[in-house]
Amino acid sequence: MAAYIIARIEVTDLEAYKAYAAQTPALAESFGGKFLVKAGAYEQVEGSGPDRHVVIEMPDMATAKAFYNSAEYQKILPIALEHSIRDLVIVEGA
Repeated sequence: MAAYIIARIEVTDLEAYKAYAAQTPALAESFGGKFLVKAGAYEQVEGSGPDRHVVIEMPDMATAKAFYNSAEYQKILPIALEHSIRDLVIVEGA
């Protein structure tokens, strides 16, 4: 069953953050992932939230967790954490 990595992100330093954002698509693809949403235009219809939204479809929960915990992702994660405020969840699909 597919799983989804869902991130809500407020970038605090766009130029520095680009080093992280440029590397994640190929890395996710190497785990069978597919970006469904990547910081596109949006309309806030309830509540408030950050300015960037990301949804990555992964083959299953185990693969999503393997991607997140991989040495390659953990190597670039500090860039994201230093230059953004974010929350991230992994959700099993229906």
